[in-house]
Amino acid sequence: MNTSADAPQLIPLVPDWLDRVVAVETAAYPHPWTPGNFRDALASGYHTQMLVAGEQLLGYYVAMQVLDEVHLLNIAVAPACQGQGCARLLLDRLNLWARLQSAQWLWLEVRESNTRARAIYERHGYRQVGERKRYYPVDHGERETAIIMSMPLYGPEP
Repeated sequence: MNTSADAPQLIPLVPDWLDRVVAVETAAYPHPWTPGNFRDALASGYHTQMLVAGEQLLGYYVAMQVLDEVHLLNIAVAPACQGQGCARLLLDRLNLWARLQSAQWLWLEVRESNTRARAIYERHGYRQVGERKRYYPVDHGERETAIIMSMPLYGPEP
């Protein structure tokens, strides 16, 4: 039986959860952020949210605001929870937060090979606006293109 304490909720990322965040990050990505990357994001005051159900971490994001733009720096859903709408909930929360900050645009970049994430972002309203060739590290010294995507927060719907 699912209790209200186990119902998914969005809460700020806190240092006590860093081990769980790093575990999800490592399971989700071949080139994960380090614990230091997350600590630096928290120390810098970046906007963070975790989607949790009781003591289980379902997913999280890290974003920063620069003037009238919000940049999604990192987002992940625990592999066991993918395909259940967690990414949509996280992106909806980011969108709401950005609007409350009077941001005009949301920005992100994603590996060219991450077609699943790109499809999620496109369904959410992001559009490809550019590329960064040889941006992300891959194995054996190779590099992969980053796809730059953005979404206007006001004006006509994309």
